[in-house]
Amino acid sequence: MRRTRWNAAAAAPFAGLRRDARASRCIRQAEGEAGMGDEVEIKAVETLAEDRYPLRRYSFSHRRRDGARQDLRREVYAIGPSVVVLPLDPRRSTVLLTRQFRLPAQVNGDEPRLIEACAGNIEQGDDPTGTARKEAEEEMGCALRELREVFALYMSPGVTAEKLHFFIAEYEPGERSGEGGGLREEGEDIEVLELPLAEAWAMVGRGGIVDAKTVLPLQHLMLVRGPGASSPPPPAQP
Repeated sequence: MRRTRWNAAAAAPFAGLRRDARASRCIRQAEGEAGMGDEVEIKAVETLAEDRYPLRRYSFSHRRRDGARQDLRREVYAIGPSVVVLPLDPRRSTVLLTRQFRLPAQVNGDEPRLIEACAGNIEQGDDPTGTARKEAEEEMGCALRELREVFALYMSPGVTAEKLHFFIAEYEPGERSGEGGGLREEGEDIEVLELPLAEAWAMVGRGGIVDAKTVLPLQHLMLVRGPGASSPPPPAQP
C-alpha cells in the first residue's frame, strides 16, 4: 500500500493554535464543500502530527437540531481518498487476497497477520482506477483485466476523512505482472492468497477475515454471483 508523506508547513499563531496555509485551506474546504451554509463554522485547525498520516484538531461550531449552537473540538486523520480492489477469476470463482502484519491488531491482542483485500492511497494527480491497477501490481503482481467501481464509502467517519473507492476486477491466473509483495522500503511484506470465493466468505463467518474493507467486496460478490457462479457479475449500476 503506497502512502503519501506530507511535509510540515510553517505555522502562525491563531487563537493559541497553529493556523498555517494548509490549515486555512482545510477550513475553506470544510466550510465550502460541506454545503451546510451557516450550520457549521470551522474556527481553527491545529496540526498535531504530520508523519505517516496528518492528524489535525478542528475547533468548530455547529447548529444542533433544536437551533442551539454548540462549540466542539474533534481530531481528524486527514487521509486522502483510497482504493480497495478485489480481483476475481469468474471462470473458477476464485479471488485474490493479501496477508500482512498489522500493528493495531497486535496491540489489541488479536492475530496480527490479517487477510485483506488489496488497497492503497490515491496519490495527488492519480485517479482511482489507475491506483487500483498500480496497487494490484505492487502488492499481488497481478495485471487486472476488467475493472469496475461498485461503491465509495467512508469506513470510520468519526475519526478519519478517508473515503474508499471499491473495485471488483477480473484476472487470469497465468497473467502475472511481477512478484508482488509490496514495497520493501515502506515496510511491506505481503503474502498473496488465492481462495475460492465461497471459502473466503466462510472465513468471514469463522472470524478468519476480520477486516471491514475486505468483508464488503466479498459480500458484494456473494450477493451478485453466489458462491459458485461461473459467469461474470452484472455491471454495476450508476
